[in-house]
Amino acid sequence: MKRIEQAFARCRAEGRSALVTYVMGGDPDTATSARMALACVEGGADLLEIGVPFSDPIADGPTIQLAAERALAHRTSPRDCLAVVRAVREKSQVPVALMGYLNPIQAQGLERFIPAAAAAGVDAFIIPDLLPEEAGEFGTLAARHGIALIFLLAPTSTPARVEAAVKAATGFLYFVSVAGVTGARAALPTGLAEKVAAVRRRSPVPVVIGFGVSDASQARSLGALADGVVVGSAIVSRVAQGGGAAARAKRVRDFVASLAKGLRRKA
Repeated sequence: MKRIEQAFARCRAEGRSALVTYVMGGDPDTATSARMALACVEGGADLLEIGVPFSDPIADGPTIQLAAERALAHRTSPRDCLAVVRAVREKSQVPVALMGYLNPIQAQGLERFIPAAAAAGVDAFIIPDLLPEEAGEFGTLAARHGIALIFLLAPTSTPARVEAAVKAATGFLYFVSVAGVTGARAALPTGLAEKVAAVRRRSPVPVVIGFGVSDASQARSLGALADGVVVGSAIVSRVAQGGGAAARAKRVRDFVASLAKGLRRKA
């Protein structure tokens, strides 16, 4: 978790919000997805999310669903995603969060997979279908191995759910900007600033905003509201445009660089 703390501290010292970027592990194959993750780092990402593909991704929109399908077509497993993390760790100390659903990770055996994730260099787990009230064994094992467990909140979260997430929070909190699935959007909802501010007042850890960020302008707007901004589908779509690994990496690196350039100090 120390890498996460240091990343947010560095961003605060530089007067800006953190840029969190997402790529799907194994899309279109393990080696290329590792290169896409490193392209994000080269473009200026402060934290990485590596997706674990799943056949029933209830929180994901079409772009990430298709990425998961491509990865699963190559039989990408959660342990293959750890290989992506190791490849990143060989060249960078940027914090890495493994983002996926509970079923495929539990199928690996938590007592085996969580220590393996720690050894690979994973700093956090983001599990959209794991609620704070149900995190028991997962949370205990993650904490034992120094891995943060990140919970999601949404504009529709009840006060009780916010309270539970805040109490259980380690690393950072993930505020979903829209009611719905992942995916780049032309516009983000009104009233978001007040809802994020209310969570930040209560949270002992940084709060990042994700779901729906499509360009540098939106990233800049959301960067004024939170400690970090997550961009996923807009990056995954650039990977999906095809071409060789070098061409894909350039598209991703250039796009991430435009996002990083646009982030400014929070108001």
